[in-house]
Amino acid sequence: MANALRWLMPHPLLTLILAVVWVLLQNEVSAGMVVFGIILGIIIPMITSAWWPDTPNSFHMGRMISYSVVVLWDILVANVQVAWIVLTKPNSQLRPAWIVVPLDLVQPEAITILAGTITLTPGTVSADLSDEGHSLLVHVLHTDDPDGVRDEIKSRYEARLKEVFV
Repeated sequence: MANALRWLMPHPLLTLILAVVWVLLQNEVSAGMVVFGIILGIIIPMITSAWWPDTPNSFHMGRMISYSVVVLWDILVANVQVAWIVLTKPNSQLRPAWIVVPLDLVQPEAITILAGTITLTPGTVSADLSDEGHSLLVHVLHTDDPDGVRDEIKSRYEARLKEVFV
């Protein structure tokens, strides 16, 4: 019975999220849309579950929530900084840089979240992950201190993700 339920709903939280998002995208709540959202929420994870990685060994949700708050704050601040750079600096004064960030993270989920965080933060983009997964190539729109940017990524994001994925 448990295996049948696990096969039917391999990711119950994703099922719920997909159903809710479907209903919200419809701009109206009706019984038909709720039922269709639930059907999509069951079918999509069922079909894609073969490609999902294993669940991380240890994941601390409380630390992930505090990490998310830090990231949201940094996105807001970076939006203002990038807007200021775009509005006040001529192209000739921009100092873009490619920065190699060595990684201490080993779990693919943690590395993916770090790369996504960097890309979501305006002014930075994760461009490549080394074949061995030991470093991340990051492009920065403007910096006078590439080493400082690298150190900030490691201390502000990677260190927190190491606490999330213990």
